[in-house]
Amino acid sequence: MSEAASNRSRLVSITLDEQSIAPSSSNIDHERKVAIYDILDANHFELDGCDDGPYALNLSIAEDRLVLAVGLEQGEAISTFVLSLSPLRRIMKDYFIVCDTYYKAIRTAPPSRIQAIDMGRRALHDDGSKLLVERLKGKITVDHDTARRLFTLICALHWKG
Repeated sequence: MSEAASNRSRLVSITLDEQSIAPSSSNIDHERKVAIYDILDANHFELDGCDDGPYALNLSIAEDRLVLAVGLEQGEAISTFVLSLSPLRRIMKDYFIVCDTYYKAIRTAPPSRIQAIDMGRRALHDDGSKLLVERLKGKITVDHDTARRLFTLICALHWKG
């Protein structure tokens, strides 16, 4: 891929619809901010059949569906994709349980227990990101790291913490 193409195939801003975000703890707010920072630092994001980027992304939840509103860096809207969250629901539920366990464990558990919980958390995170890539196929192409961080943001919209 040429340097010009790689500069177009990326996100330069991400916003989360404030009305879609569930009330959350400081841990969840931190996860969300880190994921956004990491995505913007290094990502691959392209609309299939379009190379108008770089892009701005707004994530929201409407009627229990994920809404990805993609626009140009200057703010001009390009496309909106609406995905059912049903296929992600089981993984997200398990991910929330493991994350809650992880945050409780880091206060009192021995390092070996924390490491074991974190390995389970990462495995669920990988499963969620793979499923997200499948759900976006034919619409949006992202790399593995971008998919992982997008999965974190989608979870942050639902996480009650």
